Amino acid sequence: MAEARALAAGYLDWLARERRASPHTVEAYGLDLRDFLGFLTGHLGEEPDLAALGALRPADLRAFLAARARDGAGNATRARQLAAIRGFLRYLAKTAGLAPLALANIRGPRTKPPVPRALTPDQAKEVAAHTGSIHQPGHAEHPAEQAARDVALFTLLYGCGLRIAEALALNVRDAPRPGSQAALRVLGKGGKERLVPVLPAVRQAIAEYLALRGDPPPEAPLFRGARGARLDPAVAQRAMRQYRRLAGLPEHATPHALRHSFATHLLGGGADLRAIQELLGHASLSTTQRYTRVDAAALLETWRRAHPRAG
Repeated sequence: MAEARALAAGYLDWLARERRASPHTVEAYGLDLRDFLGFLTGHLGEEPDLAALGALRPADLRAFLAARARDGAGNATRARQLAAIRGFLRYLAKTAGLAPLALANIRGPRTKPPVPRALTPDQAKEVAAHTGSIHQPGHAEHPAEQAARDVALFTLLYGCGLRIAEALALNVRDAPRPGSQAALRVLGKGGKERLVPVLPAVRQAIAEYLALRGDPPPEAPLFRGARGARLDPAVAQRAMRQYRRLAGLPEHATPHALRHSFATHLLGGGADLRAIQELLGHASLSTTQRYTRVDAAALLETWRRAHPRAG
């Protein structure tokens, strides 16, 4: 399987560098392709090479999806795995001369997009303001800087609706500060740029964090870890996980929930759906429309709590 693994590694590298896929997507697709190549070894009776991949039929892909279903993989998992395989085979068709496989007739499992789980406005403000107060002893070289960093990061995620990967990709030169440009230029999925307005509270939190760092060069990471490198998303996720457990917040209080909260609270305040789409950097309005389901769910819950006949 050495040849197939090398081809898969080349595809994943291309996804990361050329398509600017998120590290999470690259990791998930890597696991999906590992499952697929492992299945093919048993299905074909030998480790697949480029020729074997070129000889695949739609029935082989359907057999893989059926095997994953028997193993307990849900619809969402199998749909993602099919997407990973489609992308891999199309990549091979373009780069390795593989004959295109007739993929159009292969239907993946139908998945219902999950309703985004937002925090309440009070919970979101609490996370943004206080997560920085929770630290692991001995893990921070500069506790005050780390606390200010976490406050700045989570205030930015909630105040501007950024994905955590977008926030952590920012450099010092990009930082919105008091008196600076009115909008933040963000590089989102697929290399698409968008401008996001920045609230005074976000500017202030970032300014206070940078003041503790002295005068970092413009090309330095805006959010850095204890050793000076760009902050790892896992560190931010761990900080919020620790805080939510100590503060009694729900388990869906994650960095990405702050982005959901940004959109949900804007919609609840009367913002236009198209405007929210632009702020979030969604390619399709249908993705943004999921937040109308959140708002409707919140209204129904309010009715259930308040209406005398709801019980």
